[in-house]
Amino acid sequence: QVQLVESGGGLVQAGGSLRLSCAASGNNFAIYIMGWYRQAPGKQREWVTSISSGGSINYADSVKGRFTISRDNAKNKVYLQMNSLKPEDTAVYYCNAKHSVTLDNNWGQGTQVTVSS
Repeated sequence: QVQLVESGGGLVQAGGSLRLSCAASGNNFAIYIMGWYRQAPGKQREWVTSISSGGSINYADSVKGRFTISRDNAKNKVYLQMNSLKPEDTAVYYCNAKHSVTLDNNWGQGTQVTVSS
């Protein structure tokens, strides 16, 4: 298992940028598929983006071209650079680590992102 701690959330105006970080503790960080999810008030948690252990990346259509995920296996960290933010991006953002073999899921506690219009 890994423990995940997100940081970097906050309040930003529409069109602005934020960078979220997720620090993982535990062993074998490199074999985890790392992802970001978000949950807006009154809505279900939704997948935003993920990066595999080999560096393969996918994005939800709603953030494609605006968000960039990256990982630093040496530092056990994953990042989410969010540009051109929109009010509809307002949500609690969660870091996720899925073991690439067992598919066990681990979640962080979440960080609030609020985009004002």
